[in-house]
Amino acid sequence: MAALRGLLARPLASYYLLLSSAGLLLLIGLTMVFSATSVRDYAEAGDAAASVTKQAIFAVIGIVAFWACQRLPASTFRSLGRPLLGGAVVLLLVLNLLVALNALFGLKSLGPLQANLLWLYLGPIQVQPAELAKLALVLWGAHVVARKGAALGWWKELATPLFPVVGLLFVLVGYNDLGSMLCLLAIVVGLLWAAGVRLRVFAALSAVGLAGVGLLVAVASLGAGSGARGQENYRLARLTSFLDTPDPAKCVEDACWQMVQARNAIEHGGWFGVGLGKSSLKFGWLPAAHNDFIFAVIAEELGVVGCTVILVLFAVLAYTGLRIARRVADPFRRLAATAVTAWLTGQAVINIGGVTKLLPLTGVPLPFISDGGSALVVTLAAVGMLASFARAEPDAARALHARPPARWVRLVWAPLPPLPGARSRPASPPAAPGSVPRARGRRPDDQAVPRGVRQDRTRGGPASERRR
Repeated sequence: MAALRGLLARPLASYYLLLSSAGLLLLIGLTMVFSATSVRDYAEAGDAAASVTKQAIFAVIGIVAFWACQRLPASTFRSLGRPLLGGAVVLLLVLNLLVALNALFGLKSLGPLQANLLWLYLGPIQVQPAELAKLALVLWGAHVVARKGAALGWWKELATPLFPVVGLLFVLVGYNDLGSMLCLLAIVVGLLWAAGVRLRVFAALSAVGLAGVGLLVAVASLGAGSGARGQENYRLARLTSFLDTPDPAKCVEDACWQMVQARNAIEHGGWFGVGLGKSSLKFGWLPAAHNDFIFAVIAEELGVVGCTVILVLFAVLAYTGLRIARRVADPFRRLAATAVTAWLTGQAVINIGGVTKLLPLTGVPLPFISDGGSALVVTLAAVGMLASFARAEPDAARALHARPPARWVRLVWAPLPPLPGARSRPASPPAAPGSVPRARGRRPDDQAVPRGVRQDRTRGGPASERRR
């Protein structure tokens, strides 16, 4: 424990903990995507590495995004919040419009634009706007909350403009994707908790959030998400199957099919798993084995030991994010680091809880590990922002300036962070010799006594005036 405390006391401990945990999760994710998709890809196209090659390309793009974000200062992130939020809202509006036109009139495309429930296609480019909305809410929300400061104790300050924008995002995202809406809720909770908002605000948010989730579950019968008018409400079916799981023999046509197969995979894996690549449930028995239910494949192939490694890495990532938020001095950095940590940790908890039947199924990917390009790129960009904040910790900044790396390392990898307490504006030029500073200058006074004349300290007048 003494050695561990010594390692954690090092100035750049947060930075290296973040790099190691995120890097290991990314490597495990690429390995498990290949394991979960190789059989299907070989059967369909004759290329077992088709999906993992595509995921590796997105991983390279995400690493470039990580590199770019860790070089940016906090002022750039603050200025990027509003444009990213506007772009995310526009993409969500276009996506929902195309989904509605397809459901009402059978119109599947609008020029080069196409939509498929959660994804927006522009030719060969595929984007998931909900993932961009998460990062945009982190940047914009942290900027707004940091700017308001202590005024957040008033409901009026919370109501403008934070709550209306958050409500709009909840509607645009949650109509098709309830799981991503819960991730947005985790971001909002992380922002307000880091800002020190009172508990009654969280109670009100919890009540409004539960009412909103209930409304989104109800509108699935009207065609929201992947539901259809006149058919069974799939969101309600997931909730009822979580509360009261039916007989596994009758789950072929029910919503509990994925849950039962995931539990079968976990039971088949046991403590040490059946071996990497030897899963049997991925042969068409487990739906979305490469995406939402990849944790079940990990449990079957690597067992409890492999699952524990994944949980430990996410715990290290959560600890590092909160450590960065506690150590940085800038309010924006503190709020953004807390929001990113709440987002990644909350999404991992929702995914793993749904696979293991600890939470209802919502359909969100496991960060770093599930197959999906948009989610991976945005996640690595958020981790790059955390890395920039880790280098800006006061002790880390002093250590980097005390022993700066080589010039080519600063140019290729990351520049030096600003020193804590450094002046943001250039200092005023020094005064001329012999001059008197303006603050010390003698103000003209008509009643001033000439220099060298001793003022009479005795008071004249009657006693009442002297007492007054």
